[in-house]
Amino acid sequence: MLSVLFIGDIVGQPGRGVLEKHLRRLVSELGCQCVIANIENSAGGFGFTKQTYAFFKELGIHGFTLGNHAFDKRDVIGYMDQLPNLTRPINFTKHAPGKGFCILECGGYKIGLINAIGRVFMHPSNCPFEAVSEAVELLKQETPIILLDFHTEATSEIQAMGWFMDGKLSAVFGTHTHVMTADNRVLPNGTAFISDVGMVGSEDSILGMVKEPIVYQFVTQLPIRKEPSNSPPFILNAIHMQIDPETGKAVSIERIYERHYNVSL
Repeated sequence: MLSVLFIGDIVGQPGRGVLEKHLRRLVSELGCQCVIANIENSAGGFGFTKQTYAFFKELGIHGFTLGNHAFDKRDVIGYMDQLPNLTRPINFTKHAPGKGFCILECGGYKIGLINAIGRVFMHPSNCPFEAVSEAVELLKQETPIILLDFHTEATSEIQAMGWFMDGKLSAVFGTHTHVMTADNRVLPNGTAFISDVGMVGSEDSILGMVKEPIVYQFVTQLPIRKEPSNSPPFILNAIHMQIDPETGKAVSIERIYERHYNVSL
């Protein structure tokens, strides 16, 4: 069986600190051959940089996904195409830098990785269902093992994608809301599914960010400045999947929710 770990949205330095201290231990305990993470909030809570990308590569992460904050650090536009195994939503405009899917080589296997973004309650984008379908047809020529990070706000949209792709993808998992859902399961035709993987960062927060300004914003409707929370405890949300490498069918998907207090900030 192929053992795959996918890590939820990493929020700022607290999220990086959690992984620096605990990722290698977790990978060893689970026997993971492939590790993938969503890094779109890894630099100050908004976007990523070449430095954060290199940091995660050094930790042993093989593949990377993004979302609506992909270009928050505008200088990434100039070098995104140079970063291997990095994907941004495939249904962004054709003018966007980067690529929407790639093939990872882990543990002697080829693994297709697709990144897409939802349209419900999100900024306008092209149809994710059409874009993912086209990518699957191309990737199937290389490997039966294909994973999708669908960056969505609405659970109905990610569930629709799960059923739409059941039997065509090894896994469909959601990111973006930073709140882990409890609906992990293998769908009838062999696709592992969960609506949202959650996040890595401060649990004493609102979605990983300092909570008081956000509460103030909801009460007053006034603009505020958001920044990652450094308050413990810190959580590590991820999913661990077992996939049959011959068929590409998922055998299991389990949630990982670790809580830690000792993290370097």
